[in-house]
Amino acid sequence: MKSRTPLARAAASVVLAVALLAGTAGCTFISRQATLIQYDPSNGVGASVGDVKVRNAIALINEDGTAVSLLITLVNSGQDDVSVKLQYEANGKKLTEIKAVPAGGVSSFGNVDGEDQIVVTNPGVKSGALMPVYVQYGDNPGSELMVPVLPAEGAYEGLGPVVNEG
Repeated sequence: MKSRTPLARAAASVVLAVALLAGTAGCTFISRQATLIQYDPSNGVGASVGDVKVRNAIALINEDGTAVSLLITLVNSGQDDVSVKLQYEANGKKLTEIKAVPAGGVSSFGNVDGEDQIVVTNPGVKSGALMPVYVQYGDNPGSELMVPVLPAEGAYEGLGPVVNEG
């Protein structure tokens, strides 16, 4: 039996090490990195429209289903004040609400007790459904969000729609 040369043994060791490394780490070569997958880590949804980021949009519905409070946070990372248009359906008609967001600032609606609310009366949706809300400003293409409709209970207690009678 002929013994192998030191060069042949070194080459065999390198081939074995490469095969072992590729075999144990091969999945990372073909799998998408999970930290690169965009998702909303909450009950609400979000989107980006130009320099404005929509964060954690949720519609909280009252017990009789006649109104929702649209909880939404608008973050403007741009250098100009903007007027963001929020369009949704109420009473069978499309309505548009315009909200100012200062340059480099944040405008929040309905997220804490006593904060200004965006109340939609007769939204035509039920708890558990998705409410379409179109968000747009300036010349930027808008984005339609499918906002989850949830009951105003549990963590959302006290944040439901306040409907002024009269």
